[in-house]
Amino acid sequence: MGDLKRAVMTAAVTCTVLGGLAAPAAAGETGRSRAAADDVGERLFRFKDKRITESSGLAVSPTHDGVYYTHNDSSAAPVFYAVGGDGRTRATFHVSGAQARDWEAMAATKDPATGRGVLWFADIGDNLDGAWPDVSVYKVTEPETLRDATLPAVRYRFRYQDGARNAEGLMVHPVTGRLYVVSKEFAGSVYAAPAKLRTGRVNVLRKVAAAPLMATDAAYAPDGSSYVIRTYFSATVYRPNGDMIAKMSMPELDQAESITYTADGRSVLVGSEGASSPVYRVPLPAEALRGVKASARPSATPSARASRRAAGTASARPEASGGGAERGLTVRDVLIWLAAAAGATGLITYIARRTR
Repeated sequence: MGDLKRAVMTAAVTCTVLGGLAAPAAAGETGRSRAAADDVGERLFRFKDKRITESSGLAVSPTHDGVYYTHNDSSAAPVFYAVGGDGRTRATFHVSGAQARDWEAMAATKDPATGRGVLWFADIGDNLDGAWPDVSVYKVTEPETLRDATLPAVRYRFRYQDGARNAEGLMVHPVTGRLYVVSKEFAGSVYAAPAKLRTGRVNVLRKVAAAPLMATDAAYAPDGSSYVIRTYFSATVYRPNGDMIAKMSMPELDQAESITYTADGRSVLVGSEGASSPVYRVPLPAEALRGVKASARPSATPSARASRRAAGTASARPEASGGGAERGLTVRDVLIWLAAAAGATGLITYIARRTR
């Protein structure tokens, strides 16, 4: 069993690594890749903190102007960083009462009752698609002062209605406050959390829409008019009911991991893993801006249909609400991931022969 377990783990890692290698080279490392990235978006900064080596989640502070939050990927402590527009860390926060098995995403919202920022950290990575009986999302009240501190967290545990899976996307609707997890699979899905989260039991995530192939992150617009899901190759913008609005080209990054909306809701920010990794701003296409309000403040009165679909109620059936996601794939996407799958299959066969 030990050899078999190692083979499975190696194959899982290989799929991820091959996906990363299939993506273009790191933006900014050569003049050619830097130019290609700049053709798509504007580079805002690079993370200067040497501790930020696997930036996997990204969010804009709801209450501190010009502040961005990020955290590292797996095998890291439950820590996140507040970073200024110059890429320098302004504060480091440890999260008490939390584990960091595989933090893959984060989101930031504002509590309508208190006006305080709320940060959400998703410990949802599962490269073996079932290694964990449940996954967790941690809720942390955003600190009012940006200085090093330890912050308490509220833990919510989740399981998927249709079985465990790997996921790297988390988004929170700014009006309803509902959480959504986006799975990272060849046929991914958007899963809605219950309207009311409970700490005393495991909350069930239910499929409500389709998602693009191998999604690495997701985010809701500040006004709730759209959400975006990114992959290693591109990003797709959707209406709250799951209909596709537009597909976006992304900068060429080393391992494209994160995406979030800017505070005005007119662009997205995208990041990558790696030391001194860059953060780019990419304007939304015109068709995705038609529903954006000038103030980018959340609407308290979305349409009834959008509210039902965004909230993930029983009426939001995945076959009705998520059909547009699969249309976002390109031939290039499919060919690259077929090559990755073939490579992983070959590796499994080799290991099996060696371990018989």
